[in-house]
Amino acid sequence: MEPVIRVDNLHKVYDTGEIRVHALRGVSLTIDPGEFVAIMGTSGSGKSTMMNILGCLDRPTKGHYFLDGVDVSGFTKDQRANIRNNKLGFVFQGYNLLRRTSALENVELPLIYADVPAAERTRRSLEALKAVGLAHKADSQPNQLSGGQQQRVAVARALVNNPSLLLADEPTGNLDSRTSIEVMGVFQHFNDAGKTIVLVTHEPDIAQYAKRIVVMKDGQVILDQPVRKRRSAQVELAATPETNQFEEVFQ
Repeated sequence: MEPVIRVDNLHKVYDTGEIRVHALRGVSLTIDPGEFVAIMGTSGSGKSTMMNILGCLDRPTKGHYFLDGVDVSGFTKDQRANIRNNKLGFVFQGYNLLRRTSALENVELPLIYADVPAAERTRRSLEALKAVGLAHKADSQPNQLSGGQQQRVAVARALVNNPSLLLADEPTGNLDSRTSIEVMGVFQHFNDAGKTIVLVTHEPDIAQYAKRIVVMKDGQVILDQPVRKRRSAQVELAATPETNQFEEVFQ
C-alpha cells in the first residue's frame, strides 16, 4: 500500500539577513493510510516547519516530499494551492472561520474553490455538519457558537472535500479541557473510519489521543513510537433530534 506521506532527507533553511536558520535537518518519515500521528516538540524544534511543508504551504530547501506517491517538493505556488484544495484538509488553533458567515457557508468554502455546483455544495456541507453533530447549527454564525462548536465546524470544513490527509495545528490550543476531549473525540472518530490525520501539539495529554507520536528537536526526529496506552475520548455531541451520533459520510 502506497504511503500517504513519505519524506526523505528533508531540510529547510531560512535566510534572515546574515543568519541562516536550519529549521529541518534531514528528516525522513513515512505515514501510512489510516494512521493518526501526533508531532510534538518545543518551540524551535521544527514541528511547525514540518507541518507547513506537509500542508504544501512551503517547500523544502533539500530533500523530497511524496504525497500519495507524487513528489510535490518542487511544485509551483499554483500547483501547491491545487494540492491543498483537493488532497488536504486543515484545522487550525484559531478556527479561521469567516465571522459574518453561517456555519454552512463556512463549510462550503472549499467546494466553492473547487467549482462544485451550489446544490451539491449545500448537500455535502450539510452532511459534513451532520457528521460532527452540528446540522442544527447550520444557520448559526461563529459568534453564536461555543469554541468547541466552532472547531467542529472547522473540522467539517476540512473534511468536506474528502481529503487524503487531515492536518491539525494545535487544534485544542484555545479550548478548555472538557471541550478539548470533545474535539479529540471527533478526530478519533474520523480516524477510526479510515481518515489519515497528522496533529501538531505541544500538549502530551492531547498527543495520547493519537496512535503514534513523533517527537522533534533541533530540526530532527528524536523519537517515533506507537502510543502504548491510547486515550479514548467519550463524546456526547449536540445533535438533531433524529440522531445523536456521527454519520459515516466520509469513507
